[in-house]
Order: sequence, then structure tokens, then C-alpha cells
Amino acid sequence: MLKNLDPLLNADVLHALRAMGHGDELVVCDANFPADSVARATVSGKLLRMDGADSPRAVRAILSVLPLDTFVASPAMRMEVVGEPDTIPAVQREAQAEVDAAEGRAVPFAPIERHAFYARARKAYCVIATGETRGYGCFVFTKGVLLAPDAPRASE
Repeated sequence: MLKNLDPLLNADVLHALRAMGHGDELVVCDANFPADSVARATVSGKLLRMDGADSPRAVRAILSVLPLDTFVASPAMRMEVVGEPDTIPAVQREAQAEVDAAEGRAVPFAPIERHAFYARARKAYCVIATGETRGYGCFVFTKGVLLAPDAPRASE
């Protein structure tokens, strides 16, 4: 165990999060997602796992150490419900609360159609599979940078 790190952040996940650079994307997915086959096409080329967690809990752990990109319009994205793009399932509402809490501000999820989500996931740095059994617990996050207190921000 390490101090001040969420226990869900296993060695493989921490390695991937640390290795990612500004603008790299990661996918957090539910148990229904074709995680292994998609992960083989990513930069890391292997599936990472957080089996004991649902998607919102995994998002909380990841965002406890990963800054979201402030230089892009949508650093957090969600898979749309097929045939109901405006529907926001409970799992996505719960994950949205985790994102907003981690960032200390509202960072709304941008929707991505299911097949476009799969295509984007294949180009990600890595895929992290959770134990989430609810459908549509799938998200993409863009890594940002840690800025010094006197550094210019994206909005400046």
C-alpha cells in the first residue's frame, strides 16, 4: 500500500496514468464493453483492470491523480444510449458527479455515438475495464497538465 493513493490504483493502472502525456486519452469501460479486443489496438496494447469497482468509483480513483485537459472543449466523454442520445443513465449521472467533484467545477460529458466511441477507444492510450454491470458505464478522458500556480491557463 502507498499513502494518499486510492487503493483501486493498482501498479498497472498507475504506470499507464503516469506514462500518458498531455492530450492522451484513456477509456473507462463497463463489463459489457469489448474491452480486451479494443485494448489490443490502443497505445498500451493491453487491457488494464479495476474489476472490484463500478465505473463511477473507478472514475473517482483515476481522477484523484489524473488532471483533465483544460485546452480542449470536451475532456470527458460518455457513450450515448443507442437510439436515445439524450438519455443519461444513472451510471453516467453518478460518474458526472465524480468528474465535477474531482475538478471542482462542472465538466459536462460530451456524448459519443456507440460505434464512434469504439473507434475512438481503439486510438486511446489505454482501456481500463471495471466491474460495472450497468450498461453505458463507458467514458473517455483526456489527460491534461499540472500547471505551476503562476502559469497561464487555457482561458487566459
